[in-house]
Amino acid sequence: MAKRISVRAPARIDLAGGWTDVPNYCNTKSGEVVNIAINQYTNCIMEIDDERKITLSYSTDMPTGSGLGTSGCMNVSLIGTILGPDYDSEEIAELAYQFEALLGNKGGRQDQWASAIGGISHLTFNQENVEHQSLNPSNEFISWLEHRLLLFNSKITHVSGDLHKGVWDRFHKGDKEIISALDKIREAGLSMAKAIRDESKIGVVNSLKLVMNGVDTLGLELHDPFRDNLEPHFSTGDVSAWKAMGAGGGGVVGVLISDTCVRDNIIQDLQSKGWMHIDWKMDKIGFHRNETIL
Repeated sequence: MAKRISVRAPARIDLAGGWTDVPNYCNTKSGEVVNIAINQYTNCIMEIDDERKITLSYSTDMPTGSGLGTSGCMNVSLIGTILGPDYDSEEIAELAYQFEALLGNKGGRQDQWASAIGGISHLTFNQENVEHQSLNPSNEFISWLEHRLLLFNSKITHVSGDLHKGVWDRFHKGDKEIISALDKIREAGLSMAKAIRDESKIGVVNSLKLVMNGVDTLGLELHDPFRDNLEPHFSTGDVSAWKAMGAGGGGVVGVLISDTCVRDNIIQDLQSKGWMHIDWKMDKIGFHRNETIL
């Protein structure tokens, strides 16, 4: 019997704690990440005809190298398409991660978990174990995040593995500056989780600033592609904090604007510099699978 299996998996915003989900770090100390699944999707369609021949196709709303966890959600959608309906979201997330690891991706697990589960997550990584806590602030607080945290695609592509290598080489040599920076990013993950639970806007701002400081200590080149365009707005207070959404060095940047800032003015200014504004909403569902008989 011919059938079509359609799977949709969301990308994510890394609010705080990214880098600490990587095994290099969380094999020795817990990684602490807060992320948000968003309405930028990978879609996977598999058609099986009456002779059981298979056609498989992908499409993505965002480019690879964006820093939004594109490869992670691509593999969540692929694994979810192949496995069938008997696997839960966390099983699909782990299998998608293991599939990427077989292909040589030595990154962390946050992308797959965010995509499979949806919503706002606080993820704790201890070696091979992942503990997931859903963060469920009010609709009003979610709307504040969606309206004041702006996403821009700098259109500068990056390869996260290349950016990670130099940091982890120094980490394994016991570089105290790198270790301190990663610990600071971990602390930001914990403080961000508390800020969202408490619906503290200033807590979100301070957590993002802590990430900014930690990432700059890892290497100024990680945020340099964004700095010239954002620092003037940061110095005036219109931008409260900002960070790369992935490893940095390009891709998408998240810009948290103050409550007094005129949103459209920031968007227009950064678009005039060649950046593309990405309007986003939180995805509450995560991985979604639909099977149709043809």
